[in-house]
Amino acid sequence: MGKLISKIMSSKIARRIILLLFDIFSFTAVSGLYYFFKQNANGIVTVDTPLLFIFNGAIHLALTLLIRAFLSVYNNVWRYTSTKAYFLLITADSFAGIITIIVLRAIGTYNGMWQATFVGAFACLLALSARIAYNLVYKYTSSPKNTKTREPVAIVGAGRLATYLAGDLSNNPNSKMEPLFYVDTDPTKIGNKIGGLQVHDKKNAEKIIRKLGIKKVIIAITNKSSEEMSKLYYHYAGLGCEVKVFETLIGKDGESKASIREFNIEDLLFREAIDIKTQQAGEYYKGKTVLITGGGGSIGSELCRQVAECEPKQLIIFDIYENNAYEIQQELVRKYKGELDLVVLIGSVRDTERLEAVFKKYKPDVVFHAAAHKHVPLMEVSAAEAIKNNVVGTYNTANMAEKYGVKKFILVSTDKAVNPTNIMGASKRMCEMVVQCRTDSTTSFAAVRFGNVLGSNGSVIPLFKRQIEEGGPITITDSRIIRYFMTIPEASRLVMTAGAMAESGQLFVLDMGKPVKIYDLALDMIKLSGLEPFVDIQIKEIGLRPGEKLYEELLIKSEDLDKTANEKIFVEKDKPLTREQVDAKIARLMKAVNESENSNCDIIREAMHEVVPTYKTPEEVNEKAAESNEMKMARTK
Repeated sequence: MGKLISKIMSSKIARRIILLLFDIFSFTAVSGLYYFFKQNANGIVTVDTPLLFIFNGAIHLALTLLIRAFLSVYNNVWRYTSTKAYFLLITADSFAGIITIIVLRAIGTYNGMWQATFVGAFACLLALSARIAYNLVYKYTSSPKNTKTREPVAIVGAGRLATYLAGDLSNNPNSKMEPLFYVDTDPTKIGNKIGGLQVHDKKNAEKIIRKLGIKKVIIAITNKSSEEMSKLYYHYAGLGCEVKVFETLIGKDGESKASIREFNIEDLLFREAIDIKTQQAGEYYKGKTVLITGGGGSIGSELCRQVAECEPKQLIIFDIYENNAYEIQQELVRKYKGELDLVVLIGSVRDTERLEAVFKKYKPDVVFHAAAHKHVPLMEVSAAEAIKNNVVGTYNTANMAEKYGVKKFILVSTDKAVNPTNIMGASKRMCEMVVQCRTDSTTSFAAVRFGNVLGSNGSVIPLFKRQIEEGGPITITDSRIIRYFMTIPEASRLVMTAGAMAESGQLFVLDMGKPVKIYDLALDMIKLSGLEPFVDIQIKEIGLRPGEKLYEELLIKSEDLDKTANEKIFVEKDKPLTREQVDAKIARLMKAVNESENSNCDIIREAMHEVVPTYKTPEEVNEKAAESNEMKMARTK
């Protein structure tokens, strides 16, 4: 019998019919009771009064059910429902009472407002009571009985996000955690209960955590800054707790997806995530053909994802490494299921014939040029490849963009192009010159410069994670070294925003916020892994690699900045060279490449010093910058 009832209640239609029948019964019962008590209070009524009462009651019932149906009251699943659904029921019945009086007056059967008022009010009360009772019974019968076997947790925060988490953990039979209390700073909440759980301040919470031996804390706070996250993490980690984060993410389909995740190093990067408004920028790419060179790389693949969301006419991925290109292709095919016109092409930006064939056939409106060799130490011993791939590759792609009428060409650059101390950085500075000299072009050229990207190929974060997994040591080049960091999505949004606002020959720079000391980053990552620095994992200083700087810069110091519509994006006031000057520099570099026979990097370095005046040796830059940057870091703490 129980299974039969459960099966009936699991049917959407059956539930609605049962609710409808109950509401009709309760309305009829209330009407009968009202008539009975009214008759006994006023004596014998006239013969036509019962008929009139029944007629008016039938109209009231019909209007009530119609308005409830119109407002989708019967569409609610009452075992999971919220206050909004109850309020909707009250609203529907209130409107039904008012409309009933208006209708009865219009047809001439109105016999006073008391019948509509009392019957409607008590019928609504019965409907509410039944639904609340059903909700409570369901929660009681479906909630887990053996919560003692669950892991006790404390929830930091007592807002909407935290209460949603607590309800789900308490009522979900598959949950392995049981919330015990909230921790909050709001004095109006501290000392009170929310959903049966007490709200404590941090001091009391610390005592309870120690007393009960709670080993897990979940942070459930919206709009939390990295500084707040850092303080919360270190406080609760210091109590011996595993700290997790609960968050909700809104997908492209508008659906909210909630999850409890591990505490990431990104949460401790001592700066806010850069908020780059992309709606207006995204509209720019809608209906356009977009080509992304190096589309399989870290930045390139994220550009592909974000451009795809803008509903382009066609997205073309161009990369020399087929494995990466294949991976992003399959990801986009799965996500868009044929709704995205996607073309994936294998080729090199060094190959002018291949480039020409691509540009001639597809005629892109926008080109994002992300193809480049980016690893500093590798390019120090393969300098000729940096010139051929980075400088000449950019030159070739820019030429094809002009020849085939591309509207926008955006170069992905790097902070290592500023006062470069290595071949890679100097080559990217040359790429910026190639872009900046084309101010007379019908194609709008621009470059975007930013710092290190978290999670990208070659990033220090994956390296540190692997070293921790292997038991250490973590290797850092120098304990003084600092870097600017941003996430891959941030970097890609910056590039897209700059692309939309680019005019001609501009060099965009992002305000990256405070720099991060790599030594501190290593300490944090060890702690996040639940280990103790210098006890479980050692940190070893191995010295700067060839061409590496202690301190990266985003701007050339002698230059000023212009503001843009986005407060986080600036434009360098850098007087561009002429095309002839840039061509001469490229010719000088290629002469050095040919003379070096691809092995003598000193010849290329000598040529690079000539064509990039800001290119200096690491020793020159590091010794001069060390003292001033140590003072700068001290001021930012």
